[in-house]
Amino acid sequence: MRTRIYYRGPDALVSDDQFVWHPHSAPQVFAISDLRNVGLVQAPSRIRPYAPALAAGALAAAVAGWTLLPDPAIYVLVFLGLAVPGVAMLWREPGRWELHAQYRGTAVVLYCSADARVFNQVSRALRRAMEDTRRTPWGYGLAAA
Repeated sequence: MRTRIYYRGPDALVSDDQFVWHPHSAPQVFAISDLRNVGLVQAPSRIRPYAPALAAGALAAAVAGWTLLPDPAIYVLVFLGLAVPGVAMLWREPGRWELHAQYRGTAVVLYCSADARVFNQVSRALRRAMEDTRRTPWGYGLAAA
């Protein structure tokens, strides 16, 4: 029997018997038949770890400009006007979507992505793979009238 592929992308693969996620570290492989209680979770946005350092650097540059320039008010105001929105944009990471499940009795994160479109494609492929795995060889057990 041939393996059916539901989704193949740069960071995930969903087939009829395996879910493979390629995060930044080693790939994580899960057997579809051992997954239980799969759910979608939207993780809130977080503060990036380097954002406070960027803000402190921008403030230090403004103070240095104030003391070193001959007419510092205009230069410092222009610098702050450009730096504050840039730091504000970098301050927070966007929210992430995550797939959580029970795998062989242990709670795991199956997949996570900040791109909602890709996340929805992966979650739909997983849903279809799980539905197809749980079918009986005799169909759905329905009788025709």
